[in-house]
Amino acid sequence: MKMTVDFEECLKDSPRFRAALEEVEGDVAELELKLDKLVKLCIAMIDTGKAFCAANKQFMNGIRDLAQYSSNDAVVETSLTKFSDSLQEMINFHTILFDQTQRSIKAQLQNFVKEDLRKFKDAKKQFEKVSEEKENALVKNAQVQRNKQHEVEEAANILTATRKCFRHIALDYVLQINVLQSKRRSEILKSMLSFMYAHLAFFHQGYDLFSELGPYMKDLGAQLDRLVVDAAKEKREMEQKHSTIQQKDFSSDDSKLEYNVDAANGIVMEGYLFKRASNAFKTWNRKKPDHIRRWFSIQNNQLVYQKKFKDSPTVVVEDLRLCTVKHCEDIERRFCFEVVSPTKSCMLQADSEKLRQAWIKAVQTSIATAYREKGDESEKLDKKSSPSTGSLDSGSESKEKLLKGESALQRVQCIPGNTSCCDCGLADPRWASINLGITLCIECSGIHRSLGVHFSKVRSLTLDTWEPELLKLMCELGNDVINRVYEAKLEKMGVKKPQPGQRQEKEAYIRAKYVERKFVDKYSTLLSPSEQEKRIISKSCEDQRLSHTRVSVHTPVKSNDSGIQQCSDDGRESLPSTVSANSLYEPEGERQESSVFLDSKHLNPGLQLYRASYEKNLPKMAEALAHGADVNWANSDENQATPLIQAVLGGSLVTCEFLLQNGANVNQRDVQGRGPLHHATVLGHTGQVCLFLKRGANQHATDEEGKDPLSIAVEAANADIVTLLRLARMNEEMRESEGLYGQPGDETYQDIFRDFSQMASNNPEKLNRFQQDSQKF
Repeated sequence: MKMTVDFEECLKDSPRFRAALEEVEGDVAELELKLDKLVKLCIAMIDTGKAFCAANKQFMNGIRDLAQYSSNDAVVETSLTKFSDSLQEMINFHTILFDQTQRSIKAQLQNFVKEDLRKFKDAKKQFEKVSEEKENALVKNAQVQRNKQHEVEEAANILTATRKCFRHIALDYVLQINVLQSKRRSEILKSMLSFMYAHLAFFHQGYDLFSELGPYMKDLGAQLDRLVVDAAKEKREMEQKHSTIQQKDFSSDDSKLEYNVDAANGIVMEGYLFKRASNAFKTWNRKKPDHIRRWFSIQNNQLVYQKKFKDSPTVVVEDLRLCTVKHCEDIERRFCFEVVSPTKSCMLQADSEKLRQAWIKAVQTSIATAYREKGDESEKLDKKSSPSTGSLDSGSESKEKLLKGESALQRVQCIPGNTSCCDCGLADPRWASINLGITLCIECSGIHRSLGVHFSKVRSLTLDTWEPELLKLMCELGNDVINRVYEAKLEKMGVKKPQPGQRQEKEAYIRAKYVERKFVDKYSTLLSPSEQEKRIISKSCEDQRLSHTRVSVHTPVKSNDSGIQQCSDDGRESLPSTVSANSLYEPEGERQESSVFLDSKHLNPGLQLYRASYEKNLPKMAEALAHGADVNWANSDENQATPLIQAVLGGSLVTCEFLLQNGANVNQRDVQGRGPLHHATVLGHTGQVCLFLKRGANQHATDEEGKDPLSIAVEAANADIVTLLRLARMNEEMRESEGLYGQPGDETYQDIFRDFSQMASNNPEKLNRFQQDSQKF
């Protein structure tokens, strides 16, 4: 180590030594100033850095708030969240950097200044003091007179002691100087090196962080380029739409601007209307029109209004089935119309004649819809008859409630296979395809909806109201039956059913299953050996009956499902004595032997559906439709009779409902001009007549003899069918009249038809009793 001040010169106390001391002391004083300044700057930098980190943290929190606000935009929310997390990491790195700076610069240099420089100053003071004492001793020794021996010895002793002390202190001082000069290099370099390593770690961590973030930022940049292009395209489209709308003549198209239809939310129509006060004065507020102008809407079979969007709607009409709507021309204001209910009336005013007409039409349409869709859910179920006598209780004939919600769910899920989704196997399905007779999970039901109603008609098992014949249809089929048809070749083809959650796989599978029918085995049969044996026995019984029986169109027939005959010997169902459409009205000798149906794997699908419809074999009918059968196929060998007519002849209400749900034409007639309604009337199948009238059958159509269904029912003296036909005709005439919705005739029509539907599906013996009673008179 190179010494700054030489120890030998220290002992000599030469001018070189003094000059060296002066140079070192000046250097140490300047070093102290530099170090003090550096420590103060370091403290200021650390304080500024902490303030920067605090501000940066607030900025980062602002980014996170913006990300939460953009929760409806996945791209913005994800990117802002990722960026805020990265900035938080950088804030943590900055905090670590400032902590290391405080330890390396501030702490170390302050310790050097306070400890080592303080020791140097203390040594300097002692050296200066002993140096002065040595000078005084030399002066005193020089001034002593020669003749004063005592004083000479005393001065010599003091000088010797002082010199000895000076040498020790001077040597210690030089040692302190040399150590300080050496130590200051290491202390300064160590603190600065530690500070630079802290920066190296900081930038290295930041580099690693942003290296990981780089690919995402690159992808986001590409996505941003696309967004810019899309935004420019949307801007052009909006400018074009703006220009197009600006050029429209609003004066002639105001109705389109004042109301809108939102079927998804159950809103039929909505818009602003003026409302006359409902108090005793019946006045319009002329001074403050905003007090009477309200936002009206027709939704959920109700007429409601509200002043502000957040206000709870005020119900004007609780049930549109009980009201009527009419023009008001006898008051001073224009464009007025009145909605009248049994308890009150509401006078409303539109802004134009077109809007008034639109509102009146919307109210009328809603009334009609309410009649079709909203059943009476407050009616009591019929009491069961006594098991000992088997007779009907005359006081238990109250109207039965339409099945809805959990009751429908529980009944349908009791069918084999219905406790899991028919297509993906998800447990507890809450939706159904009513024309296929299967249960579905909510995701598969959405895919079925996209296929179109000609492939699948979807309904909720818990939210929708179920008519009795439709619920009975669901209980006749089920997932196991339909899958045996539509998934017959699934294992042979090596195809696996999609799992829950696989949306794309589900969509492709369902489309292949029901639209393309790739898994249907065209040569399969659903009849078990026992069923085939029963069919042979039934054929033998039928051959005997054909040789001994002749049934008239007016002969009372005992049925169990609105017209199914019962064998008197063993109680089993058998085929009626006449099975083809034309044979009902032909002599016995002209009946065709082709009416006896045998199973065949190679039948034409239409003929297979035709025969299965008569046999009430719904699985076989579903199989025929899966093989491509035309639901309106006409048999040229039997007077162009259709499967629906055969279902009427077979006497099954559920079979008719299945064909109608799958697109059967309720008005398609045979060569004699008789449609399903004609045949159901001839056979006295009251439940089928009720069903066909509800499904829009034309009761005015006449056959080749000029007879319509009503005239046939009158000739047969069937009071129930006459009542249904006359009531339907009266209801039809009322609907053709303007503004007569909601009158007692409409309500009676709905109640009576609901009663007959319930009895036909759940208590067909009642219809038999009524039919027999009517024929006695």
